[in-house]
Amino acid sequence: MDIDARGPRFAATVTTVVLAAALITRSPWILAWQTLAFALGAARGVTKSPYGWAFRTLVRPRLGAPTEFEPPEPPRFAQAVGLVFAGLGLAGFALGPAWLGLAATGLALAAAFLNAAFGYCLGCEMFLLMRRLTVRPE
Repeated sequence: MDIDARGPRFAATVTTVVLAAALITRSPWILAWQTLAFALGAARGVTKSPYGWAFRTLVRPRLGAPTEFEPPEPPRFAQAVGLVFAGLGLAGFALGPAWLGLAATGLALAAAFLNAAFGYCLGCEMFLLMRRLTVRPE
């Protein structure tokens, strides 16, 4: 079942703010929260993540009916990619080296910002590219 395309973009906006806060403060606690949010989105789907819940209960009722839908698999894969980068960043901030925390969190922030500001989801594009490379035409 396809999902409201505005939900992942809302989640990317919140993610951008959270990752920026983690990067500025170098807080492993803030990044741990975002890592958990990515993990839930990757494991249960973007609509079941904390930001998906916030969109569904707080934002969507105030918007008109959705006009654009998308399959849930690419955003879910993007959450898994975010989880990898947030996990690396968390390891860097908590255990060192600090440059790993800064670099991995910065890359995750850049990807989230691209989705929030321009609607361009890098993880989704990676998913589609992988699918094209692995699925053989009949």
